[in-house]
Amino acid sequence: MENLLSRITSNPEIRNGRPCIRDMRFTVTELLELLASGMTEQEILADYPYLEEADIQACLTYAALISKTKRIIPIA
Repeated sequence: MENLLSRITSNPEIRNGRPCIRDMRFTVTELLELLASGMTEQEILADYPYLEEADIQACLTYAALISKTKRIIPIA
């Protein structure tokens, strides 16, 4: 799991520090939205050839870890 999570990066210079896939301008949120819309992994990989299957698994693993948060405190 640790190796998968190394694919998720956060750089203030890329997409304002949002979690991205391998320092690309493709965010974890964007990939999760594609999956939530009903696209299959195969469709995503065909439409975005620079993504890899492990990137999808990394995003799902990251989302699972985030969902374990006990309490979310609003910033604003």
